[in-house]
Amino acid sequence: MKNYGITCILFLITFLSYSQTFDQKIEDLINENLDETIELRHWFHQNAELSNREFKTAARIAEELKKIGYEPMTGIAKTGVVAILNPGKPGPVVGLRADIDALPVKERADIPWASKMKGVYNGEEVPVMHACGHDMHTAILLAAAKILYEIKDEIPGQVKFIFQPAEEGAPPGEEGGAELMVKEGVLKNPDVDAIFGLHVWSGLYAGQVYLRPEGIMAAVNEFRIDLKGVQTHGSTPWTGKDPIVTAAQIVNSLQTIVSRSLPLTEAGAVVTIGSIHGGVRSNIIPEDLYMLGTIRTLDNGMKATVLKRLEEIVHNVAKSNNIESKITYLVSYPITFNDPYLYEEILPTLERVNGKKNVHLMKAITGAEDFSYFQEKVPGTYFFIGGQKPDVDLSTVAPHHTPDFYVDDSAISTGIRSMIGLTLDYIYNN
Repeated sequence: MKNYGITCILFLITFLSYSQTFDQKIEDLINENLDETIELRHWFHQNAELSNREFKTAARIAEELKKIGYEPMTGIAKTGVVAILNPGKPGPVVGLRADIDALPVKERADIPWASKMKGVYNGEEVPVMHACGHDMHTAILLAAAKILYEIKDEIPGQVKFIFQPAEEGAPPGEEGGAELMVKEGVLKNPDVDAIFGLHVWSGLYAGQVYLRPEGIMAAVNEFRIDLKGVQTHGSTPWTGKDPIVTAAQIVNSLQTIVSRSLPLTEAGAVVTIGSIHGGVRSNIIPEDLYMLGTIRTLDNGMKATVLKRLEEIVHNVAKSNNIESKITYLVSYPITFNDPYLYEEILPTLERVNGKKNVHLMKAITGAEDFSYFQEKVPGTYFFIGGQKPDVDLSTVAPHHTPDFYVDDSAISTGIRSMIGLTLDYIYNN
C-alpha cells in the first residue's frame, strides 16, 4: 500500500508537470499554424465533394500529411485517409476522427470561399457545399496531426488520424462511412484504445464546448416506402387503386407512433416523412408512388417499437386500400453513445484547456452520427464546439444542411486545442 501511494504521488507530480509544460506549448503551436489551418479550411470548403466521391479532398489530405512527415494510407473505405503517429511505439493508442464529405445543397452564404462545386446525387447533377462543417473538422484534424508530429518524441504512445468519407450516408447501392471503415479494420493494427470526435455547431458561440455522458445523438433509421396501385383517370377513381390517398393516410398514421406508442418521458423520438414522389398530372391517378422518411430514437427499446409499428401501419393501411406495399431500410446508425467512464476521465481535460466556464453539459439531440460505429467497438467520446462570433444573434443563425449555413473560423482553435488535449491526457493517464 505504501509503494502504491508513492507511485500515485510520483504520477501526479509527473502529470501536473506535463500539463503545465504542454498546454502553453500547444497554444503557441496552434497560433503559429492558425493562418495555414484557416487557408486549408477555406480550400476544403471551396472544393466540397459528395459522399464516396471525395477524391480531391482525400488527395489534398494525403498531400498535407506527407508534407508533415506522415506516410498516409489512402483508399480506406473508398476515399478515406488514415495516418499513424509514432507507428509501433509502445503505449496507448488514441484515434482521432474527422468526416470529410459535403451535401447536395446550393450555397447562399456571402463569403469569398463559397462553394461552386457540382456533383451527382440520385442520378441528377446538383450543387454541393459543406453545409455541416466537415470542412472545418478536416482542417482541425490536419492541424492536430501537424502539432502532435512536432512533439512526437515526447508522446508515449500512438495516434491514429482517421479522415472518414460518407458520414452523410453512402450513395444508394454502395457501402461507406464509419461502418465500412470499421469493417475494413481501421480500429486495428494498431488497436485503438479510445477514440474522439467533434462537431462544430452553428447555433453555439465559438469557444464553447458541449457534451454529455451516454447517449448524445440519436440512432437513425432511414427508409423508403413503395406503394403500387392501378393507374386510372382522375375523374373515375373507382376504376383504379389509388396510392396517393393511401400515402396520405400512411403519413398521418405514422405520426401516432411517437404520440401514442412510446413512453416519451424516458427519451425523445421522431418519425418524419421528408419526400413523396408520385404522379405527373392532376387528372391521372398514378400506378405507383414512393416516400422517403427517417426515424430518430435515443433508446434501443423505443427504436424496436417504432420499427414494429412502422411495418404494421404501412402494410395494414395499404392492404385496406388494396395497395401493394414494400418497406426498404436505407441508412442506419446506432445511438452515438459516450462511454461514461471515458467521459469522467476526459471532462477535466476539456475544462482545463478551454476554461471550466466554457464547457457545458448538454441534453441529447435527435441528430445522428455514424461516429457511433466506432463507439460500438472501442470507448469513445463525441462533443460539440460552437461556431459563431460572440456578437451574432443566435436566433438568426441558419441551421445545418441549409443553403445559408455558416460557421466562423474562430471556432477552429477550440477544436484543435480540445483534440490535442484529449489525446495527450489519455496517453499520459493510461
